Amino acid sequence: MLVGISRPSDRGRSVEAVYALLAPAVLGYFRAHRLPDPEGLTGDVFVSVARGLPTFTGDDGALRRWVFTIAHHRGVDEVRRRARRPDALPIDGLDLPGPSGEDDGLDPALLEALAVLTPDQREVVVLRHVADLSVADVARATGRSEGSVKMLCARGLDALAAHLGVPSPD
Repeated sequence: MLVGISRPSDRGRSVEAVYALLAPAVLGYFRAHRLPDPEGLTGDVFVSVARGLPTFTGDDGALRRWVFTIAHHRGVDEVRRRARRPDALPIDGLDLPGPSGEDDGLDPALLEALAVLTPDQREVVVLRHVADLSVADVARATGRSEGSVKMLCARGLDALAAHLGVPSPD
């Protein structure tokens, strides 16, 4: 029996108790499947649990199955979402010759530096500074909030500067 969760028909289960007991296992589930952002996915699962817990009926085993069913579906959704929206433009796609067949002038050191960014940072930095899209357009194109785009872009530019040895403006 799960500690803090007593009777099979106990509608008095607290979200906090369910989270404390099952969140580590859900997090481990996502990590074992090597899904990106396992902490965020775990949070998503427990938002759904919090919404549905007041109407849930069943014993402790049923509760665990229900929570892991939610986790499984969230993991499948994440894999499908990532398959539809690639995380980054391929670096070699940026190194194509120009229309005249000549080199496009992209600095090989910059291309190498872009490769060290996370896929999300690379996607945002390239859309924002190579494609010259506005923050709002990048947000719409990537399905992110404007704040997320700004944060990813700033971190990406900081990582590029560090990799290229550009001194910090501090």
